[in-house]
Amino acid sequence: MHRFHNEKIFGYALMKKKMTHSIRLPFKIAPILLGLILLFLQYKLWYGTGGIKEMVTLKKQLSSQSQLNDILKKQNEALLHQVHYLQANQDAVESRARQELGMIKKGETFYQVMK
Repeated sequence: MHRFHNEKIFGYALMKKKMTHSIRLPFKIAPILLGLILLFLQYKLWYGTGGIKEMVTLKKQLSSQSQLNDILKKQNEALLHQVHYLQANQDAVESRARQELGMIKKGETFYQVMK
């Protein structure tokens, strides 16, 4: 019975050794696999569509576009002020037509002085 007991223990030891070896393999592969997944996700985060790099680029574009919009708003306000002024003052319209377009009234004679 002693020998049978030893064989039983030896068989168990062999089975345990095989199981331990098969269990260790995933534990060796798991950190490598997790590291690769982490690298992939980091790449997608930084360089992928909608990633940090694209976000920084879009923020710069937004900033420059906002500045351009502010400039254009000021120009529009100045033009709107000018339109209101011309609508309120008929003399201003006449003066502008004479200066910018060279218009004259009926019966007037235009003289151009050359220097």
